[in-house]
Amino acid sequence: MRIPLSRPRITSKEREYVLKALNSGDISGDGKFSQKCHLLLGKDTGCEHALLTHSCTAALEMAGLLIDLQPGDEVIMPSYAFVSTATAVTLRGAMPVFVDIREDTFNLDEKLIEPAVTDRTKAIFVVHYAGVASDMEPIMTIAREHNLFVVEDAAQAYKATYNGQALGTIGDYGALSFHVTKNIQSGEGGALLINNHENIERAEILREKGTNRRAFLAGEVDKYTWVDHGSSYLPSDLIAACLLAQLEDAEEITAARLKIWNRYHELLTPETKSGNFRCPIIPDYASHNAHMYPILLENSEVRNKVQADLCRKSIQATFHYIPLHSSPAGLRYGRAAGQMDVTDNVAARILRLPLYPNLSTDEQSKVVELLLDSMP
Repeated sequence: MRIPLSRPRITSKEREYVLKALNSGDISGDGKFSQKCHLLLGKDTGCEHALLTHSCTAALEMAGLLIDLQPGDEVIMPSYAFVSTATAVTLRGAMPVFVDIREDTFNLDEKLIEPAVTDRTKAIFVVHYAGVASDMEPIMTIAREHNLFVVEDAAQAYKATYNGQALGTIGDYGALSFHVTKNIQSGEGGALLINNHENIERAEILREKGTNRRAFLAGEVDKYTWVDHGSSYLPSDLIAACLLAQLEDAEEITAARLKIWNRYHELLTPETKSGNFRCPIIPDYASHNAHMYPILLENSEVRNKVQADLCRKSIQATFHYIPLHSSPAGLRYGRAAGQMDVTDNVAARILRLPLYPNLSTDEQSKVVELLLDSMP
């Protein structure tokens, strides 16, 4: 594609840091660059402790272990989410309970959570879609009243906040993604944000294949052994070296994305008077990170036509998730709580426009021009 949906922004430091890691000879997990990333993420988000993982999927799976999901447990979540949000639950033998989303933010509809709570409900998994915060205050109130854990799938939400608080630090655990499609990326990668210091030691054990290796390396035990559940969730220090360069430039990268997002909004909002499409809606409580610019077309037929027209003109605009509740595995392993009308409607009409820091003004103008030309 001449203008792809996304393109990673590489700073001037990735090669330097990766070469330093290579020259050090210490490129396995939890090396010097990993430790620097842990400290920077903790300081930047304000969480109790941050741990790098090889993916956001791994961070979500760790959260499932840490809240001790068991067969028969239920977890409330939106159906409009990536599959990892659900598989972190089903791998533990628990059941995803899908709840419809809001029409404005495409996030979990907090008004529908309490009716979905049963005596088997163990947790709420919240997704901050497109880096726009879910309404966390009522969600946390429901969680406290029913003694439920809250896990934030903040895969798309690094550098976004809810009433000034970093997403991923409000619930019990938060999961970040640093996949190549994300704002801050290291090719693959993720992080678990731990928001209660009492859970840090167990998280470190689970991350080290269920062993007390960290305590051994710190000289706290004379040998390490298997003590708990776990898996190999650590990334190589080469990935951490690449990530550190991105994290150090995260403010600049986010500002560049916001500039492009805001220009889309300025150019397209006046055109919504035609009724052909709708621009994103950002609530007052949310400070977003310009992860994507999604619009809603009239219906699926129009969306598909516009998408095909743009593709023919070498512009990659795409739809997004297939709702989990209607997927083969969702039908097999989960259930829907109530109607999923908004989820189905959004999935059929959404179109994401190209957005990345190096998208030029001329390229963005071309996207807008051809988008409007493609409208019926």
